[in-house]
Amino acid sequence: MDYDVLILGGGLIGCAVAYEISKYNLNIAVIEKDYDIADDVALINTAMVYDGVESEDTLNAKLERMGNKMMDIISAKFNVPFKRCGSLIIAQNDEEVEVITNIYNRAIERGIKDVSILEPEYIYEMEPNLKVEVKKALYSKNTGVICPFDLALSYGEVAFDNGVKFKLEEEVIDIQEISKGFTVITNKNKFTSKLVINTIPSENYSIVNEKKIGVNNNEGILKYLLLDNNEKTKFSHALFIMNSKGERIYTLPTMEGDIVAAISIKENVSYKELVNRVSKITSGVDDIDVKMFLDWPFFEESMVIDDSGIDDGLIQIKGKHYGQVTMTPAIANIVCESVVSKMKCKLKKDFNDKRREYYKFRELCDEERKRIIKLDNKYGKIICGCEKVTEGEIVDAIRRPLGARTVEGVKRRTGAAFGNCQGAHCLNKVVSILARETNKDMKEIAKDSKNSNIVLYRIKEFDSM
Repeated sequence: MDYDVLILGGGLIGCAVAYEISKYNLNIAVIEKDYDIADDVALINTAMVYDGVESEDTLNAKLERMGNKMMDIISAKFNVPFKRCGSLIIAQNDEEVEVITNIYNRAIERGIKDVSILEPEYIYEMEPNLKVEVKKALYSKNTGVICPFDLALSYGEVAFDNGVKFKLEEEVIDIQEISKGFTVITNKNKFTSKLVINTIPSENYSIVNEKKIGVNNNEGILKYLLLDNNEKTKFSHALFIMNSKGERIYTLPTMEGDIVAAISIKENVSYKELVNRVSKITSGVDDIDVKMFLDWPFFEESMVIDDSGIDDGLIQIKGKHYGQVTMTPAIANIVCESVVSKMKCKLKKDFNDKRREYYKFRELCDEERKRIIKLDNKYGKIICGCEKVTEGEIVDAIRRPLGARTVEGVKRRTGAAFGNCQGAHCLNKVVSILARETNKDMKEIAKDSKNSNIVLYRIKEFDSM
């Protein structure tokens, strides 16, 4: 056998599972079709950490509560930005008051603490910029925001440092059962493994079709606005407004002090319509306040951990859910327990549970900046003026375990080109550094995935000026 365990999919869940089982004496590999891990995480590096209050599905709510309780320890261990900001589900009429009352009663039955229904005067005191008429709101102290890509990268880097092999740019074509395990066929190789953990859609895999399980395909669209830090749009809590059509408007404070405003809908809406709807919550949104506008799929599929094939060596993690970031630590722990029970493995004595250090220049004091620049003068050269990202940070992001190989990889790791100019002044520098550090031609540098090269051709070459 090539490996004891093969994990199919290098997304957030795949990296978390790799981290948990890397604590044991197992030969492990992760197979990912993209150039980078965690491409399933939205480009806006802020995600809600739920507490199970809003979820109708009992199992998903339980996974959210388990993951929520684990976030403080995990974020502190890996130095991942995480903040418990609390949330308000706002009711604007009697019908919505009844809805949040039912949600509150359900939360109490589930044993969720620190939730309450607030009257309008307390709500406006908590959020003075809120401009909609409020009858009542459901407040939860447990919820928060986290940087999901940082979380996925931390899981991946620590797993890598503990011996997990990451096979990037390899797309799984099929899984075939053999006498004592499986053969996983990719576009480049064939691997054999005693146990396969599948985290990716699997309709075309012959072995998985035999053990197929169903999930509800409930997909909508999540339209995002990333708003600059502005007194008019500033909220300290996560806000949710739900209407009778099932549409939801969110605002989340980011770790950097900006605001993410989003709306989940079934049909598409224009940028102008999105700005109009968000403006109704606040004192108004000006175009100059908008740093980014994009959409992302919104899923409400139930998350299912199917270990019915564990005797044969197959575990499937199925479904996509908006609370997946919250559920991930719990899912990884449950899967790890199944793997340990199946493989009868022992804990490593030399397991290193620490992520390698990194520096964010904009968060350091002057003395720390001077010290780092003295060690490496690349930290003294600002590449992205908007976000104060230095050449040293970009080089480190490329050279680290599972280092960036694309422009989006650098952006996600450092924040470069996420500022108000959206890369107008630094994108060419980022591409140049990537080409230099990876020993590639600039024409080979991709934005994010295959066929997304930043520079297709040289316009003209001169022998002399």
